[in-house]
Amino acid sequence: MPSAEIITIGTEILLGEIVDTNSAFLARHLRNLNVDVFRTSTIGDNAQRIAQIIRETLERTQIIITTGGIGPTVDDPTREAVALAFGVETEFRPELWEQVVRQMLRYGRTPGENQKRQAYVPKNAIAVENPVGTAPAFIVEQDDHCLIALPGVPREMEYLAEQQVFPYLRKRYNLSGTIKARILHVAGMGESAIDEQVGDLELLANPTIGLAAHYGMVDVRITAKAESVAKADALIAGVEKTIREKLGQAIYGADDETLEAITLKALAQKDWTLTVVEVNTGGELSRLLSQTGDPTFLGGKILPALPEGQNLAGAVVEQMESSGASAALGLTARDNTGEVLGVDMVIVTPAATRESTRTYGGHPKNIPAWGANNVLDLLRREIQHS
Repeated sequence: MPSAEIITIGTEILLGEIVDTNSAFLARHLRNLNVDVFRTSTIGDNAQRIAQIIRETLERTQIIITTGGIGPTVDDPTREAVALAFGVETEFRPELWEQVVRQMLRYGRTPGENQKRQAYVPKNAIAVENPVGTAPAFIVEQDDHCLIALPGVPREMEYLAEQQVFPYLRKRYNLSGTIKARILHVAGMGESAIDEQVGDLELLANPTIGLAAHYGMVDVRITAKAESVAKADALIAGVEKTIREKLGQAIYGADDETLEAITLKALAQKDWTLTVVEVNTGGELSRLLSQTGDPTFLGGKILPALPEGQNLAGAVVEQMESSGASAALGLTARDNTGEVLGVDMVIVTPAATRESTRTYGGHPKNIPAWGANNVLDLLRREIQHS
């Protein structure tokens, strides 16, 4: 099975002006092809440095995919860098120039001389037509190695990868099998506590188990390699069953499921509606609930501070009465100088009223997100027991 590395090209990425999403997209799809991605890297718009990293990467892996740097401007050096790395010249391809002209006319523009840069590729490269942009991609083969140069624009890159690159890789390397991942989402348990429960499973070779901590939540990743999706699913299912037995109701969902959506769904099943009162959170809890689009959430009140003489529980009851909601959450973030960092939480349902305080040891700016997930998890568990 071949391995791959991804090189994203662009000084704007190194300067933090844009976020690299291309590597994540490519890594996920290469995983599905049963191709291991052992490293990703980012390099600025400098032909010499790009050529150097390509040479280094060729010593480690069979497949290199680059994104970015194949546009029409002077600071698009990928073509020249790839040619330099492979010890060849670039050559003009009239058929690529025709493609560029056609694409430019679709935009209602007449191509200038600088657009001709996009019709040059390293000598003997395989050109890849780009019907959704003006920059053709290309592939350079050397023995059992290949370098695939794709545009940096995410939608263009994704289209060419799905339509051209992945089929090419399947055929060239006779790829079979798959690498599939399943993510279990856990709330109400810390990463170390989960590790104590599933640490023996983290030693498995296939599937492999990994933990990733977030604000008040932890992901348990199960990754399996197999000849088919069905066999990968079977491998994952056995381990998932064991993890669920160990962690129980701390697992609130899997893969694309979110804590806020799961909680609202549980409320809807009881025919309850929800409102919230947030204090000093910037509206983080309301944002999470609103983005689900679930009508179970009726909105709420976002305050910089509680009115003098009013406590959080009183504000929650008042909000319930004014909104007509059958359940409510209250959340106060304590992040001011001199205070113990943490949150105050209130949960009111037709079955019970709960108040809770939790302290926090991380960065103060993360308290709203951490608190929102904590109070949602408390409500989720309350619903399960009601």
